[in-house]
Amino acid sequence: MSETTEPNAGTFTLGDPLTTEPSTPVEVPEHDEWTLPNGFAWIFPGEGNDTGGLVRPVLMADGFNLGRSELDKLYQGLEGGYPFVSELRRRGRDVILLGYEERSASILDNAQAAEAAIMQAIAERHGNAPLVVGGFSMGGIVTRYALAKLETQRMDHQTALYFSYDSPHRGASIPVGVQAFSYFIPFPNDFAKQMDSPAARQMLWRHYDRDTGKIGVAPERTEFLTALERFGGWPMIPSKIAVANGRADGVGLPDVPPGDVALRIDRIYPGTTFYTQAQGDDVTVAYLNRRFPSAEKTITTSGFPELDGSPGGTLHTYKILADTMVKLGGTVDLRHEEVCFVPSVSAVAIRDVERQEDLYTKINELPSHESELDEFLCSSTTTEHTAITEELCNWLLARLPD
Repeated sequence: MSETTEPNAGTFTLGDPLTTEPSTPVEVPEHDEWTLPNGFAWIFPGEGNDTGGLVRPVLMADGFNLGRSELDKLYQGLEGGYPFVSELRRRGRDVILLGYEERSASILDNAQAAEAAIMQAIAERHGNAPLVVGGFSMGGIVTRYALAKLETQRMDHQTALYFSYDSPHRGASIPVGVQAFSYFIPFPNDFAKQMDSPAARQMLWRHYDRDTGKIGVAPERTEFLTALERFGGWPMIPSKIAVANGRADGVGLPDVPPGDVALRIDRIYPGTTFYTQAQGDDVTVAYLNRRFPSAEKTITTSGFPELDGSPGGTLHTYKILADTMVKLGGTVDLRHEEVCFVPSVSAVAIRDVERQEDLYTKINELPSHESELDEFLCSSTTTEHTAITEELCNWLLARLPD
């Protein structure tokens, strides 16, 4: 390590299970590939489907990360905790996995890939069975926008069912102290590129601006929500369903109390400390310190709810950060590996995430019509964001159109 700079964080990014290398890779079957505007797709035929055309197609879109979609990892992730793709194919459904040339690009740009994939699926379909269209995390937002846009343009998308899997319909959360740290690293890095990308700015409920240091709703998010509303907010023709990796009973992460030390780093970025989000004004969420060039900064929030421990699909945010610091020669005191990433109320579109009482509401006690969805299911236990579980997959499979 140079005596005049901190070690380079390199390719460090925050990724969910479906965008990272699986612990137990599985073989990806042979497949055809479509080239699409801003994206591409892999097609896996269902068992016994040798008609020369698509049969009962299910289109599923990739989520957020940095760089080109890695559909081999997506496939393997979807076969991990529960063999979701295999089960769809066993039931005679052709599976289309949709990827993007740049996952962190604007949702509006990546929705062009979804629109093209939907229309190509219709063109290559054998018979007239309706489509199933949806996605995982950001993929659920991409396909939501694409279907709504096609309807507004009077394009017949022939989709009977739209689904989302732990998608941040009301916004996602990355601790703002962690966001600020990405820019505090004194050289260009993938983590900062990821946090400052168009898609991150569109999905995060609050964003740390690297230029001003202000915390607020990014202009890109406001513009995206306006564009979505211009197309009616949601597709109206298909049934709209969703699953959440978080719980519905208002119970979050009991081991993540507000205002607690989540991670402390020493040797490199000495004394840099991150705290779990607490309520109140001028709440310290991170103290950042570096040696070369010398600088320190305290990150505070005002008016935030207790997001990190709230009910929702989790991300191993602090473990990923801690593991990276150790690889670079640092020492860490890691006390909370994971925090909430997509609150349950956001994944099932029933409450916003700004207020404590909404964030921790008991969804299972609310009238179902308060959701913007026709039907939804929250996980019975807190699970990792986009974790493919038997409980959630079986619920989705039971709702596929004939």
